[in-house]
Amino acid sequence: MTGLFIVILVLLALYGAPLFSVIGAFALLGFYLSDISSVAVIVELYRLASTPVLIAIPLFTFAGYILAESNTPRRVIDLSRALVGWMPGGLALVTIVTCSIFTAFTGATGVTIIALGGLLYPVLIKDAYSERFSLGLITSSGNIGLLYPPSLPIILYGLIAQVSIDQLFVAGLIPGLVILGLMSSYTLVHARKKHIPVHTFSWKALWSAFSAAVWEVPLPFIILIGIYGGFFTASEAAAITAFYVLIVEFFVYRDLSLSRDLTRIVRESMVMVGGVLIILGTALGLASYMIDARIPMKILAFMQSFLNSKWTFLLTLNVFLLMVGALLDIFSAILVVVPLLVPIATSFGIHPVHLAMIFITNLSIGYLTPPVGMNLFIASFRFNKSVLRLYLAALPFLALLLVALLLITYIPWLSLWLVQLLDVH
Repeated sequence: MTGLFIVILVLLALYGAPLFSVIGAFALLGFYLSDISSVAVIVELYRLASTPVLIAIPLFTFAGYILAESNTPRRVIDLSRALVGWMPGGLALVTIVTCSIFTAFTGATGVTIIALGGLLYPVLIKDAYSERFSLGLITSSGNIGLLYPPSLPIILYGLIAQVSIDQLFVAGLIPGLVILGLMSSYTLVHARKKHIPVHTFSWKALWSAFSAAVWEVPLPFIILIGIYGGFFTASEAAAITAFYVLIVEFFVYRDLSLSRDLTRIVRESMVMVGGVLIILGTALGLASYMIDARIPMKILAFMQSFLNSKWTFLLTLNVFLLMVGALLDIFSAILVVVPLLVPIATSFGIHPVHLAMIFITNLSIGYLTPPVGMNLFIASFRFNKSVLRLYLAALPFLALLLVALLLITYIPWLSLWLVQLLDVH
């Protein structure tokens, strides 16, 4: 009967049953078979509710939704174009930077494709970039932002793995710059090879674009300086960000209306947060059962029978996580897989912060790989192109991300140097 029940749960998951119900059912079944009261799942929900940093999730999500609904994307693109549009491949670099920043605030690369794709795609085509290159660039550029604060996946990872979120925010900067550097170099070579025209630099255009975005420019610096300078925590940064964005977009720029838009944005953003929190709560219950049943230790004992070094484990880990990323979205993967991996990676001497960067980078690549490949489907819908066409367009950028993944995996100081330098706790 137990085997039958497990098969039924797996089939329900494959046929689209809500993830939280499947995870919760597995947890309840596990505790039942172990003769442990199912109240253990509720205890994990209570522990989640009492976590101080939890408030950062709804606040950052709310701020990201406001930015997505306002005219911020257009102002940021105009400013970036005025700054670097004169460089070879300047517009492609604008795409990479703006998509990265936008994803960092929204926590979702799909939202970035929807919000910025319609603005950037026709401009790239107009500037003589090919359709294939433009589609691949927009589809893949947002992935970098998942490593930058205030990325929602990083906050979730910190909650699940019980790692300092401030440390994770700092750790993601250099790995993010590595990916940014590789993609920027590729776009520069592509622009030179295809003789993409450049725009004349204009102080007047730069001043005009800066003046238009003058209230939004300080926002990333407020977060970065505040957190890294020790002035406030991630939760306090979330509250400051949400309040600042609310005032700027509703009362300064007046892009949005309190009576028309605020209730809708609150509803839509909190529906997303509610879904994440329900999955998070049930996943913690399942993680509690797996730890109680010593499942990570059993997996570790099995792996140690054929993996005898840290480096071979890292290679195996990357292959496994790439497969996970191809099947699960990043939030589900964090909630389900991280509790299993953390104790195993620790036994191989992998620093928890380094593991986080490996994990997030792997799962961001999963957005571009079939069969799930969320970015491929969203871009297919947004640009009315086939998924296969989007996958082929994204292949060069996927290769660059894989190179970056190897660097991040096998050079730990890329993730740890800033954390140790700034002595972040």
